[in-house]
Amino acid sequence: MRICVLASGSKGNSTYVETNNHKILFDMGTNVKYIKERLEELSVSLNDIDTIIISHIHSDHIGALENYIKKYSGNVYMTMGMIGELDSNNPISKYEHLVIFDDDIYLDNIRIEVIKTSHDTKDSKGYILYEENNSVVYLTDTGYLNQKYFSKLRNKTVYLFESNHDVEMLLNGKYPPWLKDRVVGPYGHLSNKDASIYLAKLIGEDTKKVVLLHLSHENNTEEKAMDTIKSIFLEYGVDFGNISCAKQNEKSEIIEL
Repeated sequence: MRICVLASGSKGNSTYVETNNHKILFDMGTNVKYIKERLEELSVSLNDIDTIIISHIHSDHIGALENYIKKYSGNVYMTMGMIGELDSNNPISKYEHLVIFDDDIYLDNIRIEVIKTSHDTKDSKGYILYEENNSVVYLTDTGYLNQKYFSKLRNKTVYLFESNHDVEMLLNGKYPPWLKDRVVGPYGHLSNKDASIYLAKLIGEDTKKVVLLHLSHENNTEEKAMDTIKSIFLEYGVDFGNISCAKQNEKSEIIEL
């Protein structure tokens, strides 16, 4: 299995996962040109992508999709709730290879478990992909994580996990009060501290890598995100250091399992 975060942030999100038989994108923000170029750096053609799984209908997660479906034919997975949020004349809702799901997704020997996230959309999802002995969590854009999912999320191989903002930076920053309230609210985004506490409770002996996602350009820095998670892990007695931050305009390192 190969994993690479192609882009992560408020201007666009997309993550590549390559399994034995499938080439998958989680979300398709940014633009087709950017995604095509980053994939080519991995020696992958955009034509090779057979599955695109959407987390929710915000432009930074589907911004490239409308142009993608004009030229390419990968299966696009959305829930009915997501489709209902599209404009009635949006061609995505009539795309020939649109796959509607409301439960776990199965692709040959791969199972992708679906969990509900908490964001200001009609429907938003996180995912846990399983292949053989490996498991990958993709979780972003959520105000909190429901404890009922903790048992499903524990001790996974790789965590791709939102760490959006430093609360102090946000509260002292330029955002208007309504936007600050949205970000820190139950339908917003995970702070560095919240993400770190969740991860401290979730990672286990099988965990090999953590990548922090969706760092805010205005209200976060890589240094603050990394300092927070190291401090929380020390507080919780978690001895784990293979952590990195995904970037907005360049792909991450390749994670090979």
